Amino acid sequence: MNKLIYIALAGVALSQLNGCAAVVAGGAATGTAVALDRRTAGVYVGDQEIELRARNRLREAFQEKIGNISVTSYNRQVLLTGQVPDESTRSRATDVVKGVPDVRAVFNELSVSGVTSYTSRANDTTLTGNVKTRLLRDERVPGTKIKVVTEAGVVYLMGLVTQPEAKVAADIARTSSGVTKVVTLFEYID
Repeated sequence: MNKLIYIALAGVALSQLNGCAAVVAGGAATGTAVALDRRTAGVYVGDQEIELRARNRLREAFQEKIGNISVTSYNRQVLLTGQVPDESTRSRATDVVKGVPDVRAVFNELSVSGVTSYTSRANDTTLTGNVKTRLLRDERVPGTKIKVVTEAGVVYLMGLVTQPEAKVAADIARTSSGVTKVVTLFEYID
């Protein structure tokens, strides 16, 4: 493997860390990730701030246990995935996140259901890694510039890509073992 793929894989691994570990590793990891991204450094950092603020606001808005909500921001567009107990919680989550400064759009992909099992979440992590690895190996797509999120076997793809890159990326995700559906949330640069 060439040096760029090692750097990209390290960035992917670090991006999966949560909490304090990510903050400690953040300096070098953020620099590498920004260098491999089509977003500006300001937008990249802004997306991290949006995710943090959205999680905090959701926690404040729903004092009680509300299920499992994941927040992903890419180019100031927010993807909500996970499970909530009812439709009113699902709808309210969108409103809460729309109130976060600099959010341009919210894609609410929350399902009204019980929280998925640990096994299901572990499977989603594996699927994300497999899709990301396949994207990094294919020279037709900018694998380091595509965000992959998986929830209950559904793969969500976000990024700033050309239309041909989007088609190849979606095909790669769609043909990855275990993927049940692919949802593309790309912004096109061509």
